[in-house]
Amino acid sequence: MAARPPDPDQLDLLTDCAMRALPVGALPILTANLRTHPCQKAEVPVMRRKLLALVAALSSLPLTLAAAPSAHAADPTTMTNGFYVDPDSSAKRWVAANPRDGRAQAINASIANTPTARWFGSWSGTIGTATGAYVGAADARDKLPVLVAYNIYNRDYCGGHSAGGASSPSAYANWIAQFAGGIAGRPAVVVLEPDSLGDYGCMTQAQIDERERMLTGALAEFNRQAPNTWVYLDAGNPAWASATVMARRLHEAGLRQAHGFSLNVSNYLTTAENTAYGNAVNRELSARYGYTKPFVVDTSRNGNGSNGQWCNPSGRRIGTPTQLGGGAEMLLWIKVPGESDGNCGVGAGSSAGQFLPEVAYKMIYGY
Repeated sequence: MAARPPDPDQLDLLTDCAMRALPVGALPILTANLRTHPCQKAEVPVMRRKLLALVAALSSLPLTLAAAPSAHAADPTTMTNGFYVDPDSSAKRWVAANPRDGRAQAINASIANTPTARWFGSWSGTIGTATGAYVGAADARDKLPVLVAYNIYNRDYCGGHSAGGASSPSAYANWIAQFAGGIAGRPAVVVLEPDSLGDYGCMTQAQIDERERMLTGALAEFNRQAPNTWVYLDAGNPAWASATVMARRLHEAGLRQAHGFSLNVSNYLTTAENTAYGNAVNRELSARYGYTKPFVVDTSRNGNGSNGQWCNPSGRRIGTPTQLGGGAEMLLWIKVPGESDGNCGVGAGSSAGQFLPEVAYKMIYGY
């Protein structure tokens, strides 16, 4: 069925605005400044979605200017203006509850106001409502939210500190489908199931196959329901598996469907170490499977690297704040500095995810 052309009475204005909303190189850019253009009267995120819809309509017409974009080609970083700061992070909540604490000012300035991912799991309530509310709040501010899906069946099966997750593979499939549906067409970044591909040491081949099917199914849901989301399938860290092994695991878990892969989530290895590892994984992917993928690095706690311990080590330091580029496609704060890795190290007696202000404060200064 042929696409219906846009209203001719609105075509000139909307086409002008649409050209401004596209990435450089997609279509010719007009010279007038968007700040003084009539299209600014519309709320920015709403107008942007309307403009992208117009572009989609135009691309389906029999024009020869450009080929129609693929169904999953949108770039959420160009649809937004910077990263979203979670207003309800554990660091934000602690600062709000302890404004007179001598550590509060430093924690607020150096940690709480840095864009950091929000993690979603069984604690998040109705998951589609939760993800929808979060990306909706970010979208209203024209910011890019980073979300972590952390609810796979048999989560942290071998490590145990963060054990839990969905009650069955089918329960997970339903959960992740609702997760993606809550995001829908709004721009977002999702880190998919940290540790899931490194956590194989005590698993049977049947359990590994089951996990890979869950991840492949999850990626399919995001491609189907969340076309403006970049999903990064987690690939552990350089100390966990060789690049050859990780490339195989990523491929078998459906990496070809994902935008990319994530490294160093909740770990401490340097950005240089992770960049070298990510490039090595890509060399293996290229040699064995004929493709490569961009990757992101969690820099939240890698400012002075690892001391060989992964669970609440002492003397660690915050790393480069969330940004585009920096050796990887993005450097992201995926873990909130100061949140415990579990009942271990300088977090003895704490539970995974609990905010420890003294750990956070010392991490700012690296002692």
